[in-house]
Amino acid sequence: MDYSSINLRYSELAKTECCLSCGGAINFSKVQPGEVCVDLGSGRGTDVLRMAEQAGEAGFAYGIDISEGMLATASTNALKFGITNVKFVRSDLEKLELPDLTADLVISNCTINHAADKVAVWREVFRILKKGGRFVVSDIYATSPVPEEFRNDPVAVAECWAGSVTREEYLATLMAAGFKSITILEESKPYPKGKVEVCSFTIAGVRPTAKSCGCSN
Repeated sequence: MDYSSINLRYSELAKTECCLSCGGAINFSKVQPGEVCVDLGSGRGTDVLRMAEQAGEAGFAYGIDISEGMLATASTNALKFGITNVKFVRSDLEKLELPDLTADLVISNCTINHAADKVAVWREVFRILKKGGRFVVSDIYATSPVPEEFRNDPVAVAECWAGSVTREEYLATLMAAGFKSITILEESKPYPKGKVEVCSFTIAGVRPTAKSCGCSN
């Protein structure tokens, strides 16, 4: 995937008032005081700041994004509102710059579908979650395979459909990463997105407290 093109496009979007999210994972996240939270694809940092406030002084929130422009905007917003229990980190999703067993909660809105190696992303989510930690992710899936010609198209990627996979493949990826109990919290009817039809959904799951199927950590 051409991350330089994506970085440029999202840095430009950071200066606008448009909405980039396809869902509201934070609305289902139920952040508890003292928890450590992570937002993958944190954008301007709105959800990160909200989680930081909900987690309180004993908690912490990380925002992960690839776009320097988005990270700069998010850091400015944190300073503006005087929220200090946050950190914004530039990182690829496939190799998160966070230690093992860091998070009680990982959320994401319409970001993981961008990743070329979604198995790697979900393994990283598994890795950084504490045992018994949870994820809540809003994303999209395609009702049929996306034509290969659109996979690296920067406009199609930014519009959140180029990297989408089918529902069956998405759920199989979660299972391959080590998650066993997956709940679909909400799911839309199919709607057109660029050259394909997609559905939006919000899914949740918990990292098992014990090893299973040879999974690491």
